[in-house]
Amino acid sequence: MKADINVTPLIDVLLVILIIFMLVAPAAPRALEASLPRPADGAAGPTPRGLVLEVRAEDVALNTVPVLTLEDLDRRLRAAFETRGERTLFVRAAGDVAYERVVSAIDVAQGAGASRIGLADEPGGER
Repeated sequence: MKADINVTPLIDVLLVILIIFMLVAPAAPRALEASLPRPADGAAGPTPRGLVLEVRAEDVALNTVPVLTLEDLDRRLRAAFETRGERTLFVRAAGDVAYERVVSAIDVAQGAGASRIGLADEPGGER
């Protein structure tokens, strides 16, 4: 008789651990950590070229032109993207603006055809 190690229980344990990891991995929280650089001398950095969407507490502005409603923003962005080859939009939000307001503006921009959306530092570099 030959004495061999029975590996069946070991394989069973490994399969159970594999299944546990497969179930837990997608549920692990993921976050995007981003921080904007501060200007060295306190002056405003260069304004990004292209379309800049400013989300302020009282209104929204596209390239410093105030926009009254999100439907109007959608119409203006669609018209702007039709004439441009590049569909990049920079979003600049003031520090006192509600998160939901910024997300709504970004959703409208994506629906209007923005393929790349970047975040820009607010004017003056103040936080």
